[in-house]
Amino acid sequence: MPDTYSQSRTSHYRRARVTSGACLIAASVAFAGLFDISKAFAQSPCTQALALSSKIAPLVKGDVGALTVATKPLQLPDLAFLDAAGAPKKLSDWKGRTVLLNLWATWCVPCRKEMPALDNLQGKLGSKNFEVVAVNIDTSGPDKPKAFLKDGNLSRLDFFADQKAKVFQDLKSAGLALGMPTSVLVDGEGCEIAAISGGAGWDSDEAIKLIMAATAP
Repeated sequence: MPDTYSQSRTSHYRRARVTSGACLIAASVAFAGLFDISKAFAQSPCTQALALSSKIAPLVKGDVGALTVATKPLQLPDLAFLDAAGAPKKLSDWKGRTVLLNLWATWCVPCRKEMPALDNLQGKLGSKNFEVVAVNIDTSGPDKPKAFLKDGNLSRLDFFADQKAKVFQDLKSAGLALGMPTSVLVDGEGCEIAAISGGAGWDSDEAIKLIMAATAP
C-alpha cells in the first residue's frame, strides 16, 4: 500500500522547488528590469547636465545670484536662427560645447545694459569649449542691432538673429523664458544646466568662476 505521507511530502517538495524556481526567475526578471532602467537613466542625454548643475550650485551668488540651476534638466529644442550673413544656424551646431545662450533685443533696456558684460565674457572665456551665443530677436531687421553692437564696440560676440522671435516662444513653451533678457547655460548635449530671466553680471568674478566650473573637464 503506498505511503500516503511520503507521497504528500514528495509532492510538497516538488511544489516548493517549482515555486522557488519561479521566485528566482521572477527575481531575475525584476533585477534585469531594474538594471535596464538604471542603464537607461545613466545613458540619458541630460545626466551630465544634472551633475554640472549640482557642481555649480554653490557658485550661484553675487552678480549671478539670480541664476536658477536645473534640478530636472530639460533637453532644449533644436532652436533655429540666422548668423550675420543670413545663413541658417541651429543650437545643435554647438554640440560638444558649453553654450551661454542669450536672447536680447535693442528695445529691451536690461538687454542693452547686459551686452557689454556678455561681450567681455566671450573675450575672456570664448574657446573651442565655450561660446556666448547671443540671439537678437528684433523683428524690424538686423540693421539696428548690428549698429548697436558696432557703436558699443562689442566685437567679440558673433551676431545671430531671429526676426520672428520663435526662439523666445520655443524657450517660453519649455518654461525657460519668462522675460527679456533670457539666458540659458547649455551643456554639449543641448541640455539645460541653469537659466535666468533678467540681466546678470556675466563678466564678474562670480560669473567667470561659475562658467569655468561648468566647462572644466
